[in-house]
Amino acid sequence: MVRVPDEEALTGWAVGTPGPVEGGPLMRIRRTVPSPGPGELLLGVEACGVCRTDLHLAEGDLPPHRASTVPGHEIVGRVVAVGGDVTDFRVGDRAGGAWLRGTCGRCRYCRAGRENLCPDSRYTGWDADGGFAEAALVPADYAYRLPDDQDAALLAPLLCAGIIGYRALRRSALPAGGRLGIYGFGASAHLAAQVALAEGATVHVLTRSARARELALGLGAASARGAYDRPPEPLDSAILFAPVGDLVPVALEALDRSGTLAVAGIHLTDVPVLNYQRHLFEERNLCSVTSNTRQDGRDFLETAARIGIQVTTSPYPLDAADQALRDLAADRVDGAAVLVP
Repeated sequence: MVRVPDEEALTGWAVGTPGPVEGGPLMRIRRTVPSPGPGELLLGVEACGVCRTDLHLAEGDLPPHRASTVPGHEIVGRVVAVGGDVTDFRVGDRAGGAWLRGTCGRCRYCRAGRENLCPDSRYTGWDADGGFAEAALVPADYAYRLPDDQDAALLAPLLCAGIIGYRALRRSALPAGGRLGIYGFGASAHLAAQVALAEGATVHVLTRSARARELALGLGAASARGAYDRPPEPLDSAILFAPVGDLVPVALEALDRSGTLAVAGIHLTDVPVLNYQRHLFEERNLCSVTSNTRQDGRDFLETAARIGIQVTTSPYPLDAADQALRDLAADRVDGAAVLVP
């Protein structure tokens, strides 16, 4: 069991001055271990996934919400301390901390079950310190209970890559037995593809990485081609995971009539001018994906357990967090990068 005594100093990484990852925007930190406040859990971190959002934060694509924030929002850990008012978790429990960290609970979006659109939503690793460290605070109401008998490194990518990929799949309106195109094939995509395949879809993967194409075919994709190539048949739905705006018209043009393209990234380079007849006519749909609800998380974790989802990871020691980000930026990661303290 992970132990983080109060008197120990906490080591990890924080975003210093955002900039290109080759310049080393992460800086090493040594801080006092925080104490959980009301409604909070202190997790001793067993593993933390490295998400492309962490890369966007480090490089400044997403403006920092606070200085020197510890990134990381795919946190698997053991509860080492609980704050007041916590009733669902005890010391020793395994829990997960994810991207969505807090919402107001009162606005019309929260009341309608669309808390991912809450104007006052807060996020782990952006509004508060995350899991690129030996311990992290997580609000109990936004934590997920995780199984004790699974490898922490295999659970970590489920908490954002898996959840957001699941929401993107639902936003793509894929019909039963439909034809799904996936553009980009990293952490989120290789998990969403397995859900789609388990539900009877035909999956076509389009990505620049030869290694990712091999992984896609190994998981059961019907085809795997270059990112700008045409899929072998028209698509009912598509998901754009690559943060490349140039691929939006490419994916739209690959859709059949009434098809839907869901853009899954939190950051996207500029989208070129669209041609109405080529890209949107015949009732093709274009939508974005914004964070997730806690219900998305619960639904995905139940689905992942039921279908026996396979998680492909590239593990790194905590000391190599900066290298993990560089490898992610250069497409040198198979599946999901995971830090293991």
